[in-house]
Amino acid sequence: MDCAAIKLTNICKSFGIENGRFHALSDINLEIEKNSLTVISGENGSGKTVLMSIIANLEVQSSGSIEVNQNVGLVFQEADSQIIGETAREDIAIGIRAQKKSKQEAALITSTVLKDTGLTDKADFPARFLSGGEKRRLALAGVLAMNSGIIIFDEPYANLDYGGVRQVNFLIKELRASAKKTIIILTHELEKCLGFADKFVVLHKGRIVFCGSAEEGLKKDLAVWGIHHPLNIAKTKEELIWL
Repeated sequence: MDCAAIKLTNICKSFGIENGRFHALSDINLEIEKNSLTVISGENGSGKTVLMSIIANLEVQSSGSIEVNQNVGLVFQEADSQIIGETAREDIAIGIRAQKKSKQEAALITSTVLKDTGLTDKADFPARFLSGGEKRRLALAGVLAMNSGIIIFDEPYANLDYGGVRQVNFLIKELRASAKKTIIILTHELEKCLGFADKFVVLHKGRIVFCGSAEEGLKKDLAVWGIHHPLNIAKTKEELIWL
């Protein structure tokens, strides 16, 4: 586990339903290296959200084991559900106060994450009036303020225009290059980010059906797993980053 941020071994998750059990995840074995970027895809109902919840300690697996050696922060698909402060500055401060930092430390952390996410000029702007891309960046700022070494983005491009997607991808690029974060992107919009990936994972009906490099994954018939093939839009892996 020295170079792994996350190690999942034989993870299964089932839920009780009226006529028996629903198996959301079955025999998931996966290692995610520190300071890497992993893209996880799959059609709706494939198990992405359940897997994310287990990694983030929001759900407990039914069986199997999980090792996580960094703090996990989650950037939700709907940023509005994650933002509770009246302004960007106040929203970030809520999480910092929970860590019982001094006022000086809290002010420094807030200033730093606002700068890192390009929101310094929006610090005292009403959060509800931020653009979609700015709200996504504010949600990320809150996660960074909690000193998360692992950051999970759940459908980070949902409802964003081209400019918003570029803002999010620029931050992801900076997190990899400068902050040395371990990043997981859960998405079906592979054309916007697969070019970043160190590892590409496909879930289908609760099982991992592919795990490898982006180059290897692009050679697969992703449509059989309900995924739109990104090379129907772009021609090369290098084009699969919207910047």
